[in-house]
Amino acid sequence: MTVDEFLEWERRQELRYEFDGFAPSAMTGGTLNHSAIATRLANLLENRLSNQCRVYRGDVKILVAGRVRYPDAAVTCSPIDGQSDILPSPVVVFEVLSASTAAMDRVTKNAEYAATASIQRYVMLEQVRVGATVFARDGSNWVGTVLLDDAVLAMPEIGVELRLKDLYANIELPSPETDD
Repeated sequence: MTVDEFLEWERRQELRYEFDGFAPSAMTGGTLNHSAIATRLANLLENRLSNQCRVYRGDVKILVAGRVRYPDAAVTCSPIDGQSDILPSPVVVFEVLSASTAAMDRVTKNAEYAATASIQRYVMLEQVRVGATVFARDGSNWVGTVLLDDAVLAMPEIGVELRLKDLYANIELPSPETDD
């Protein structure tokens, strides 16, 4: 199946599917914390972004490295066609990690996002603790950093800084002793 064949097929489906370059994969629901973190992120970004950039939540797809993905949120600063279901030229992409998808988010999607020239920053947000793993372009390198607790998530490519603690405000995280 090609990307174009997948897109034509997926638009006729009731469910959302990602495409890994070979086969469709159904998108399943997440936890309440997953939804709350992604929603809070989108709201914080919406309030801080300039008029040149816009944030979209996980119901729009992006094309990366011959694959089709539905990130939990993405920011573009490119003109959009409001009737399209594909977000053009994402600049920053966000995934909220879950036990069932973390390995794919950390490795497979990380490589796909690194291979996509428009993406300048990839942020993986933890779901069970205040924390993020951030990959960003540094010249020709794709460099990772871990942020915890009081850290500030700086995203100069979109002119926004967010305190991690603000992302997790009013979200009930598991206590450390139940965390793996």
